[in-house]
Amino acid sequence: MSDPWSRTLAGRPRQGQAAERTRRTSMADVEAFTAITGDRNPLHYDAALAAASPFGGLIVQGGVTSGLLNAVVAENLPGPGTVFLGVEWRFVKAVRVGEEITARVEVTSVRDDKPICTLATTVRNAAGEDCLTGTAVTWTAPLRPQG
Repeated sequence: MSDPWSRTLAGRPRQGQAAERTRRTSMADVEAFTAITGDRNPLHYDAALAAASPFGGLIVQGGVTSGLLNAVVAENLPGPGTVFLGVEWRFVKAVRVGEEITARVEVTSVRDDKPICTLATTVRNAAGEDCLTGTAVTWTAPLRPQG
């Protein structure tokens, strides 16, 4: 039987391998997410209301926070052609507008028979506090180089 990972540009990930991406959130992120989803929660837009909330200021939507994990998975590890089959995420701390966050994935298991991985996933703020924790299962589509 051929190795299903041999048909992917990403190649076979290894248990313990990790990748991360860092970016600063912005109101442009909030507005783009709203344009896609219609989420106009005042905690994302009303500065006075958000300042008086337990969050102490404007926060980005959870999809903005978790979206950085999409980029890590699709671009870094497992890499191009990878999609989520399932996720189990807990949003444990809100991310404020303007806050720098780092999304990290670590391979915890790799199937031998299919290009499927299980990943530990986290998003942390610049202070190192967990904002999102959990796991994801991914599948990497067989891709062929163009040209």
